[in-house]
Amino acid sequence: MKRTLRDLAEHLGGRLLGDGSASVSSVSSLQSSNAESIVFVEDAKHLGAALASPAAAIIAGDFAGQVTARKPLLIVSQPRLAFARAAKLLHDTKDRDRDIHPSAIVPPSVQLGKGVSVGPRTVLGRDVKIGDGTTLGAGCVVGDRAAIGTHCRLDAHVTLYPGTILGDRVVVQAGAVLGSEGFGYVRDSETGRYEQFPQVGRLVIEDDVEIGANSTVDRGALDETRIRRGTKIDNLVHVGHNVQIGQDVVIAAQTGLSGSAVVEDNVIIGGQVGIANHVRIEEGAILGAQSGIPTKKVIRGKGVVFWGTPARPIREYLKELAFLSRSARRNK
Repeated sequence: MKRTLRDLAEHLGGRLLGDGSASVSSVSSLQSSNAESIVFVEDAKHLGAALASPAAAIIAGDFAGQVTARKPLLIVSQPRLAFARAAKLLHDTKDRDRDIHPSAIVPPSVQLGKGVSVGPRTVLGRDVKIGDGTTLGAGCVVGDRAAIGTHCRLDAHVTLYPGTILGDRVVVQAGAVLGSEGFGYVRDSETGRYEQFPQVGRLVIEDDVEIGANSTVDRGALDETRIRRGTKIDNLVHVGHNVQIGQDVVIAAQTGLSGSAVVEDNVIIGGQVGIANHVRIEEGAILGAQSGIPTKKVIRGKGVVFWGTPARPIREYLKELAFLSRSARRNK
């Protein structure tokens, strides 16, 4: 979708220098820019290269506010953030027509909003609700009574189990499975056999959440699993049943969260972190890659980096490593 620079400046809250009637249709890197794309620079040393590129316009920081240039400049305080927002504006699909592929299975009880797109071989269950502007890629399966909000994007082969609820502007990348049964079993002490504990709860994913490819999120056992607004989950992450994840949490690849773990707002979790059941990660804590959190442990410390297994503040962890290193040298 083409937009004028004046329109972009208004939406992004930036100061426009140059021709506001010029239009752009895409974002790009400096290397792949063309006469219809917009690029960004975060520091003055790259501004010259941007001005010399084929790009139609440049998003830049305050350092470019006094520059006289032949290219239009959009001056903002956070160029990278403005560039990301520009990308979304240029790919806006609010006004497109509904597009249901002939091979998709859409029962009469399904409620489809305006501009919904359903890809080839996608199967929708009974009483599914899908909001305006949402896109479902090829081969998705959406179970009975699931609800998907407005302007969501489900890539190819995403599975939503029955009753799963997605808010608005949720992005789910290919192969993710949402609302599956949790790993909960009861052992018969007499026979030694395991029987499944009921997994009859639901999964609720709030607005602006993004879930990476081949990740899995289990529904609650008796109540609900919930991922709150703005959280971003990388590829190959597993979220167990009854887990509660707060707002604006970031979780990197290959992390696993066991049942009933609680992750509060603004937590950052590195790759390959293992979180046991009934753990609580309090607001703003940072878990380094490959950390391990034992059962019922509470991690507390806004802005504090935790590392190791069991995870402890990184300063403590590094002191222990230094002590072990000195001890090894002494014992040679």
